Amino acid sequence: MNLPFHIATRYLFAEKSFAPVNVVTAVSACGVAVVTAALVCALSVLNGFHELTAQMFGQLDPQIKISPVRGKTLSLADANLYRLWDISGVAGICGVLQDNALIRYGDRQVIGVVKGVEPAFRWMSGIHNVLIDGDFLLHEDVTDYATLGLGMAFSLGVRPGFTEPLTLYAPRRDEKLNMSNPLASFHSENAYVGGVFSINQQSYDDNYVLVSIELARSLFHYDEQTWSALELALQPEESVPAMKESITGILGKEYKVEDRYEQQSEAFKMMQVEKLMIFLILSFILFIALFNVIGTLSLLMIEKEADTRTLRNLGADAVTVRTVFLFEGWMIAGIGALVGLVGGLFLCGIQQVFGLIRLGGEAGHFIVDSYPVKVEIVDLVGILSTVLVVGFMASVYAVFLQGRKKGDPLGASLFQ
Repeated sequence: MNLPFHIATRYLFAEKSFAPVNVVTAVSACGVAVVTAALVCALSVLNGFHELTAQMFGQLDPQIKISPVRGKTLSLADANLYRLWDISGVAGICGVLQDNALIRYGDRQVIGVVKGVEPAFRWMSGIHNVLIDGDFLLHEDVTDYATLGLGMAFSLGVRPGFTEPLTLYAPRRDEKLNMSNPLASFHSENAYVGGVFSINQQSYDDNYVLVSIELARSLFHYDEQTWSALELALQPEESVPAMKESITGILGKEYKVEDRYEQQSEAFKMMQVEKLMIFLILSFILFIALFNVIGTLSLLMIEKEADTRTLRNLGADAVTVRTVFLFEGWMIAGIGALVGLVGGLFLCGIQQVFGLIRLGGEAGHFIVDSYPVKVEIVDLVGILSTVLVVGFMASVYAVFLQGRKKGDPLGASLFQ
């Protein structure tokens, strides 16, 4: 066994004659453990909210979305798009056409996004899981239907079963604005309210109207081979990153191939920034907690001054003596980190099973009643690495600081 490590282990776990050293050592390890557990819990809660948000967007966002890099639409005139239907692992493809339009009901009107979808959207999406009123209908006999987000339905004052249809207005793309009669420059379509959905995301609930793609093409004046995007559903065993890379290789740089996280990149980037800021704040608190290691090592070096003289007389060089106390400080930080990781995982497990810490208010006021938790291995590795690195730096500072106090400015030796 390495001699400095063996001696450091004996110093750490052996009974100490100087009682304050025991107290300070325990305080140092407990401080590191508490902050480490806080890091595990905080990052796991943020991961839980991240996953919850992804699940909500996933009710309407496809697993893979293909859209043009330039322009607003794509067409089957590109032969590469035909190859998508031949890719194994693709469970379904749904063409969509969406653009901004004016939605009007009675004397109320709202600017929103009209998204035309094909019938395959019914089973490719989770629309049935988020319907709160009515049913998801596109077209029946000669009647067109629209499915609205909850916020838009509230703004317009409509719900399924109303006898009057919505009126959708969109500017004619191939005509100039008629200043004498502006309404003549708009094309309109009617659709009855078939259902209302809610995914608890304002960007969808307040803005989106789902209609048949035929109605959207008529409203925006596009031909039947034009889409704004293609939405793909994959077989359960398929990997989204691998399939995305394969499709990108087929289509080239003219098309954007996005997974669900990239489709909502702004929302998820903001959550990642929040997670980074929480990590940095708690890491700063960890840095302050590790200052206790400096005090612990200083007391320990004072207590073991006679031992260090003995080691030097027996032939141990200054590097060996320094390494003993470096190991000592590093082990204090490491033990605190391991205890904190175990404690944090235990608390996260309790929260995940029992949901002890709730969001407040009565049940049903929020999407979930208690804080969601998801532990990720990457976070645990990052936390452990941070504690060990900062703990080593604190140990180095303590050892060399004590060496300077002993009259050696460079810390070349500790005790003479």
